[in-house]
Parts: sequence; structure tokens; C-alpha cells
Amino acid sequence: MAIKAKVYSYLRFSDPKQAAGSSADRQMEYARCWAAERGMTLDSELSMQDAGLSAYHQRHITRGALGLFLQAIDDARIPAGSVLVVEGLDRLSRAEPIQAEAQLAQIINAGITVVTASDGREYNREGLKAQPMDLAYSLLVMIRAHEESDAKSKRVRAAIHRQCQGWMAGTWHGLVRNGKDPHWLRLVGQAFEIVPERGEAVRTAVSMFREGHGAVRIMRTLADRGLQITNGGNPSQQLYRIVRNRALIGEKVLEVDGQEYRLAGYYPPLLSPAEFADLQHLTAQRSRRKGTGEIPGLITGMRIAFCGYCGAAMVSQNLMTRGRREDGRPQNGHRRLICVSNSQGGGCPVAGSCSVVPIEHALVTFCADQMNLSRLLYSGNRADGIAGQLTIARVQVSDTTARIDKITDRTVT
Repeated sequence: MAIKAKVYSYLRFSDPKQAAGSSADRQMEYARCWAAERGMTLDSELSMQDAGLSAYHQRHITRGALGLFLQAIDDARIPAGSVLVVEGLDRLSRAEPIQAEAQLAQIINAGITVVTASDGREYNREGLKAQPMDLAYSLLVMIRAHEESDAKSKRVRAAIHRQCQGWMAGTWHGLVRNGKDPHWLRLVGQAFEIVPERGEAVRTAVSMFREGHGAVRIMRTLADRGLQITNGGNPSQQLYRIVRNRALIGEKVLEVDGQEYRLAGYYPPLLSPAEFADLQHLTAQRSRRKGTGEIPGLITGMRIAFCGYCGAAMVSQNLMTRGRREDGRPQNGHRRLICVSNSQGGGCPVAGSCSVVPIEHALVTFCADQMNLSRLLYSGNRADGIAGQLTIARVQVSDTTARIDKITDRTVT
């Protein structure tokens, strides 16, 4: 049975407080009237609202309801002939115009009409074919929306730069509203204070980590004591993030336009600088611990592999549950190499893993060459001398081999 075309309503507010205003009711009433006048049904399941999600940063696409609607279009769950009602085109996107226009085109090309409640305009393939200037108008609207958001974003970033610089200079002592604050703190007025039970949980976790306990044991101990270090997510990953978090010594670390700021004294500390430095040394040592599993790693076991993006140790990732060869050994692609910082949520910017086999082959091939080994051991003139000797020796071997082949050929014939 074919899916019947319906009318869908989409609302987006950059500030969640706006959802309590009259504009939401006004648009829903407009959508109901629009549908009733044309004998269509206003959908109640996919009629959507994104409160507090930015259209400039595309969060309403990556994390919001509009992204689900676009996915439903791709999955053919929204039939052609349907209608999407929005307050204005800027509600759909404030991204770069070419990107915003592409999103509008995706909707229209699926046979869906976009109706803007603010001016009653309708955008669909038939209408744009008959009135091409409507397409130009839509682009101008999106250009203006992007420029407004871009200017606002620049003003906000400039203000954050000034606040950070003022904090470091001692001339600003207010809040810097950028990034997330640690979950073991709460804001009281204009100052942070440690949440007692969360502070105890973090101190206990750090203490046990320094004693050598693993994440599973630490999480179990905290649970037995009725404590938790996070509101959600993977507790083990949260632990590894916490032990590297400079908020433990009261620093707020943030990056604005590629520039990193460290605001000392922004938070109440849980550790002294010396304790934190010792914790980082311990964390680095544990990250480089030699593997003792069923499959010892040629690279990771020798402690010679480090991530080129963040500097953390590379560790083995053996997919032991996958299908093996007839002799019981794992397939080559099931022996992986992964950055420990990425696997434990430590902040490595590059995700993913790779097969360790070609890297092992390359390492063995490299070390099989005496010249390469000599370069590792020696440098300067001595290495150059050895290189010359090795070249001469190889030429002599080649000549000798050629002579032997000639003698062999003559003997045979």
C-alpha cells in the first residue's frame, strides 16, 4: 500500500527558551490551516522541533530532528507530494549558502514542497521551473541568514578571546562560556564549587588508578560505594578522560580559532600540580605497558610504536572472536593496530585502526637490509663509509654471480 502524502511541520529555536513563545503555536496553527484548506493530513509523528540546536553549525542536522527527516526522505519514508512547513528558509539552514541550497534541493528533488509560514511562499520543482527567480530569491535569503550567523559567531569568538586574554592577564574574573565544565563541579552564582559526592568519586578513582587498578575494578568499587563519576556514557572512557583533564588542577582548557588557552585557577582544584604531573607520568607509563596476551605484538610489544597524531602509544587490537584459519591462527586483517588514546577516549583526533601485518612486513624488510640497520646505529661519516663499503660489496657479489652463471651455462652446453 502506497504511503499517503502528508503535511509536516518543522520548528527550530537556537535558544530553548524561545520554544515557550507564541511563534511555535502560530506555526502549528498555520500548518493545520494549510493542510485543512488542501484536504491533507498534518502528520503528528514526524512533525518536528529542534530547540537549542544551531543551524549555523548544522547541529540540527547531525543531532536533531531535521536530520532524521532528511534520513526519512533518503529511506523513501516521506512520499512525493508531501509538504514541509517552516517559519522561514533560515530555519532549515544557516550554513554556507552552497550547503544550505543543497539541503533545500535534496528536499525539493524528492518531490516535497517547502512552505514558509512567514511569507506563504511555496518551493517545489514545478514552481521553480515556472518561476526560476524564486530559486534566486531562496539563495539570497540563505546568504543573508548565513552572513547574520557568521557575523554573530565572529563577535562571540572575539569576546571569548578577550575574556581568555583578560583572565590570563588578571583583568577578567567572570565566566568564560565556552566548552563544557567538569561534571564534578556546579555553578553557584558566578563561581564553581565541588559537588561533594562527585568530588569524592573522582578522588577515589584517581587514587585507585595511581595504585594500578584498572577501569573495571575502579568502576565496580565506586558502584559498591554508591558513587559515580559521570552522568552517562561509557564510565571506563570517562575515567581515562578524567585522569588527563587539567581541570583536576583547576585549569580550564579551551581552543578558539585554533588558539589554545589555559585558564589557571578557573575551577577549584582536586589535585596539586605535583600530584597531577605524577599522574600524567603514570598514565604515560601505563599506556606503554608491554603486551602479554595470546598474540604478542612485534611492534607494540617492543614499545617502539607511537601515534603520529597525538604521541600516545600504539596498542594491539586482536579480533579473537572472528573466523580463524584452519590452523587456528587469526586472519591477517584481524590483528589490528590502534592508538591507545583513541581507543580509551583520550582525545586523539584520528579514529580507526589498521592491520598490523603490512607494518610488520615493512619493519622486517627494512631491518633485513644491513645498510638500514647501520644507519640506525651510526650517523655522519661513519655511516657514509659503511654505505660505500656495502655498495662495493654488492657490486662484487653481482659480478661474481654473473661469472658463476656464465661458467654454469658453458658447462651445461
